[in-house]
Amino acid sequence: MWYRKRPEEMEKWINYSSWSQGETAGYLRACKESRNWFETDFPNWLKEAPKNYTPENRSSEHGSYIIEGLETGRRYRGHFNVINNGTITNLPDECVVEVPCYVDYNGVSVPKVGDLPIGCAAVCSQSVWVQKLAVEAAVAGDIKLLYQAAMMDPLTGAVCIPDEIKMMVDEMLVAGEQWLPQYKKEIANAKKRLKASKLELHPVKGFTLRTKTVEEMATEKCKYRKLASAAAKENIKL
Repeated sequence: MWYRKRPEEMEKWINYSSWSQGETAGYLRACKESRNWFETDFPNWLKEAPKNYTPENRSSEHGSYIIEGLETGRRYRGHFNVINNGTITNLPDECVVEVPCYVDYNGVSVPKVGDLPIGCAAVCSQSVWVQKLAVEAAVAGDIKLLYQAAMMDPLTGAVCIPDEIKMMVDEMLVAGEQWLPQYKKEIANAKKRLKASKLELHPVKGFTLRTKTVEEMATEKCKYRKLASAAAKENIKL
């Protein structure tokens, strides 16, 4: 959230009921916890009997419902990522939007949504143009467009001055050199700039929750299972 500009104010924006909490690098923390849990729990999955999916007992994933709609004509309503193409009328046609759609024999039908509230459209539009700059930069190997994309990103601009943003982009290009052949010449220049740089960085203090241990997550999951079991029994009584 780009409006969290002062470290002492950041905790006010933390939502403790949300899995990513809203804290600095919350998504990264959640991914670390998921990875650690998977590495610990996966051997237990292998010991379990395979799940038996039937037409009456299918998973909650969209895939089977989409296939069913396409093959049988039974209409399925879901939310899909599609090229906007006028669906949301106050966003660019070429951007990708996630909107309610219907699937049947005719394929995916995308109803027109119309205008977003102007405040929502303003936030979305800024993200769209940052992404457009980044795509154009990647296709053309244009470092100027890449710098502009990073500078236009509100999260980056909230904590970094332009020179810091340029240094960060240079560092990212060098780190990803083997996967970015279109930037070969620019990466060579970036290495020279980084070696000669005398820029003094001023780290910005964020607010990040501690990554839970596997033991803590196991205790939490046990607690939630007991609560779910108790709730299920209560529903049966009702």
